[in-house]
Amino acid sequence: MTKLKWSFLKAIMNEIGFCEKWINWIMTCFSTVYYAFNINGEKLGRVKPGKGIRQGDPLSHYLFLVCAEGFSNLLKQTTIRNKIIGVKISRDGPFVSHLFFVDDTVIFCNATLMDANEVLGVLRK
Repeated sequence: MTKLKWSFLKAIMNEIGFCEKWINWIMTCFSTVYYAFNINGEKLGRVKPGKGIRQGDPLSHYLFLVCAEGFSNLLKQTTIRNKIIGVKISRDGPFVSHLFFVDDTVIFCNATLMDANEVLGVLRK
């Protein structure tokens, strides 16, 4: 989750219904971090990251699920607006626009430039 924008995470937690105090606690856990470089035993520089979550952070698994839920909702909204169609599993079954498994995502849509641009638009949000 190195490219995760903190503003996206905050917006998703707010949308899901996390209380403001809880959101602030979580944001504080990773937005107050600084990195220092140790070169030849000497501590040099101090860098404050602007996005992403450290690998191995105890919160990262839960925050990944929060972000996956937000991504799923964005894809559902795109499907509801008929911007992407998805595929039918059976004759009478519903359309499926995406599937998640662990950290993999499969997106089903028509192989057109218009649908590809819609998916890119969701990814850029």
